[in-house]
Amino acid sequence: MAVPPPNPSAWFVYLLRCQDTTFYCGIAKDLTRRLAEHNSADKGAKYTRGRRPVEMVYTEEVASRAKATQREGQIKKLSRKQKMALVRTFTAS
Repeated sequence: MAVPPPNPSAWFVYLLRCQDTTFYCGIAKDLTRRLAEHNSADKGAKYTRGRRPVEMVYTEEVASRAKATQREGQIKKLSRKQKMALVRTFTAS
């Protein structure tokens, strides 16, 4: 999946698919940098360190960090089935 170019004022909510097929949700300003960190040896979330490589399967641009954090919480509460539907709708567009 192509990562959108950085927008200096935007925040993004993203969903990663890990090697073990689990999902990880996070927020970032620069998606390319953050994906590289998740796949690097010394950076990224503790959760993704043992589940590399990870692939970005969903992104959503939001206006502020507060809104990104709020949306991240909403996505994290979704069931696996709902997250998979979210990814499908994203890749279909």
